[in-house]
Amino acid sequence: MAKDVKRLYRSNKEKIFGGVCGGIAEYFEIDPVIVRVIFVFLLIASFGAALIAYIIAWVIIPEEASLGKNLQEEKQGKKKV
Repeated sequence: MAKDVKRLYRSNKEKIFGGVCGGIAEYFEIDPVIVRVIFVFLLIASFGAALIAYIIAWVIIPEEASLGKNLQEEKQGKKKV
């Protein structure tokens, strides 16, 4: 029996800057404002080091639309060469 797998992606619906906080909030099924407040707290507490982590997450975490396209291609049996 196949189980739905949760995937982390950058949100297009709850996007303010890069969609990272919105994507994390959707993954954990919480309000994006909570994630953003935690991020701002970490940004201040780490003297800006959290900004580097946000930028890295922005590069690494795929966008919601691109993830859907890859899953759709996978279901259709198409492979990128």
